[in-house]
Amino acid sequence: MNMKKLGILMLDTGFYRPKGDIGNPETFPYPVAYQTVEKATVKRAVKMSDSILIGSFIQSAMHLQNKGVKAITTSCGFLALFQQEIQSQLHVPFYSSSLMQIPLVHMLSGGKVGVLTARRKSLTVNHLQSVMAHQTPVAIEGMDDMPAFTTAIVDETHALDMKKVSVEMKQAVTRLLDNHPDVKAIVLECTNMPPYKRFIKEVTDLPVFDIVTLSNYVVGALD
Repeated sequence: MNMKKLGILMLDTGFYRPKGDIGNPETFPYPVAYQTVEKATVKRAVKMSDSILIGSFIQSAMHLQNKGVKAITTSCGFLALFQQEIQSQLHVPFYSSSLMQIPLVHMLSGGKVGVLTARRKSLTVNHLQSVMAHQTPVAIEGMDDMPAFTTAIVDETHALDMKKVSVEMKQAVTRLLDNHPDVKAIVLECTNMPPYKRFIKEVTDLPVFDIVTLSNYVVGALD
């Protein structure tokens, strides 16, 4: 019997993934199965929004589906752009991105949703529209000018320094809330951000949603 209920489509990356990151199996209280989508680099998925990748993601998702997983997700919130194309080819639940939580979080909190993304310049209305989040009031803040985060996770030119990234995460959230004091909850777009949630909580007591909260919700529905 296959006990791995959740399948995870991984970008083709090589950086360190601490506990809390979607790429670390210790993040989850249940077994997960990974499938790397070859040549699906951060550059192609995030910076280029390369639709040529859709076929590769579908093929990899079907491989996980055939292995018996009950739901499938991805390691990159920007894949929200391809949600409908990939989901239409599967018969198990597929959720591409933490951004899918935005409408629910808005209804739960009763106010504007703050979105913290790995790269603000890459997150477009098309990404939100693809997951039915485009009509929800949001305030978006990016890590574009945060060197420790960007060089480790987006550019992959430096090793991950968790201490420096934790400081940058707090700075980004503080900036988000200073600029948008009407934000009532936060959604982390990037699947590499959950390890730093405890540091975010040092600067705000707002609820914080991410790919792990969404995964636990979906997998809980499979029992």
